[in-house]
Amino acid sequence: MSVDPYETITAIPSKSEMDYIVQFRNGKIGLRSPVRLWFAPSSEVPIYRQLVTQVVLAILSGDLRPGDRLPSTRELARRFAINPNTVSAGYRQLERDGWTERRHGSGVYVRANAEPPTTPEQILDQHIAGFFRAVRELSLPAPAIRARVADWLIAPPPDHLLLIESDTELRQILVAEIQAIANCSVVGVSLGDCVRPEILTAAIPLCRPSKVKVTRTALPAGVELVTLHIRSANAWLGPWLPSLKGKLLGVASAWPEFITTARTMLIAAGLDSETILYRDVRKPRWNRGLELANAIICDAHTAALPAFPKKAKAIIFHLLADSMRAELSRYPDAPPPL
Repeated sequence: MSVDPYETITAIPSKSEMDYIVQFRNGKIGLRSPVRLWFAPSSEVPIYRQLVTQVVLAILSGDLRPGDRLPSTRELARRFAINPNTVSAGYRQLERDGWTERRHGSGVYVRANAEPPTTPEQILDQHIAGFFRAVRELSLPAPAIRARVADWLIAPPPDHLLLIESDTELRQILVAEIQAIANCSVVGVSLGDCVRPEILTAAIPLCRPSKVKVTRTALPAGVELVTLHIRSANAWLGPWLPSLKGKLLGVASAWPEFITTARTMLIAAGLDSETILYRDVRKPRWNRGLELANAIICDAHTAALPAFPKKAKAIIFHLLADSMRAELSRYPDAPPPL
């Protein structure tokens, strides 16, 4: 018994055009998800180009595999009420580009020796294909998909990182660390600032792990949120301990939790509390006596302050884990517009 390669045809109306969908498989029903073809007759994109693009994406995503037969020109034209010459033009383009082959008396098939994607354009197509394959599993109507994709395309490309942190002192520290890593500008705001839509324009939001849930609730749906990885204080302090014991040590920061945590850990590690000076840099003359310290444990923001003792050795505890360096540094200075 032969199997018709086309299975289900559905018409989905939208405001200004009609999307046609056809599903076809390669004869083993149920082994793979059906391939859908959408055609918009009123689009500025020619029908043959719509056909070529969708078939290429299906091949790149694995929805169409080597040896799969495409619908015949006559059947595709009849089912979509389009000119057979248009379908033929699309199939000829696919053959010229090396995606398909025409077998005499049998039809058009996906080439068994189709080259894997190598150019940036082909790799981009592969990612787009994967996106549409994932979207298909959501069973969303085509107009809804187009609307969401259009929102992403018209949005200005991101050009800066946006740290969302309501603790002012901690925000200063994290902004200083991120700015030293990233190749683009970094802006810090509180969670309450996110109610203003312009705050998120062209921004990639960041937050610390403990604030992910509350931060996501404040962001519009679909906005990317990068979670910052925080360094282990225990693992960082261990290698420093031998050189710190018996020395006059300073601890300086504008973030109260930094000082509190440092006090607890240094004493727990066996350092003499009488040899440690604690300074809140928000207070006047905070640096008094620190010039006598052998070393000062501080954060990145404090180390850059003009009043920081010039002759003192700064031991900077970076809050961000080393893994964040590679992730944050990949953001460009000025992403090209789409």
